[in-house]
Amino acid sequence: MSALKTISTTELDARLREGGGLEFWNVLTDEYFNGELIPGSRRVPLDRIGREAGEKNLAKDAEVVVYCAGPHCPQSGYAAEKLQSLGYTNVRAYEGGLEEWKSLGREVERTVEPVTA
Repeated sequence: MSALKTISTTELDARLREGGGLEFWNVLTDEYFNGELIPGSRRVPLDRIGREAGEKNLAKDAEVVVYCAGPHCPQSGYAAEKLQSLGYTNVRAYEGGLEEWKSLGREVERTVEPVTA
């Protein structure tokens, strides 16, 4: 398996402004998810990423960026590794996560999402 690729806040910000074709996932599990999402992302819990990619029929070369709570949270790394092990080739982890995003004064969206089974 190839080394974990990451994306910086600056790179992520630029990529989000470009728009189009980016799968941007908050991978926090129910236990840790507090309803916050970086704008442009959606929630795909770590324990559902394989199922989600399969149900969405995600192309193996699709651009996927995963994030979690912050640099001390391992879930984005686990998610990226899981996707790579499933054959996805264009996966990056935003290791700064919500913590870094908010510390730089960027907005987050709040969602009231039902807990998944």
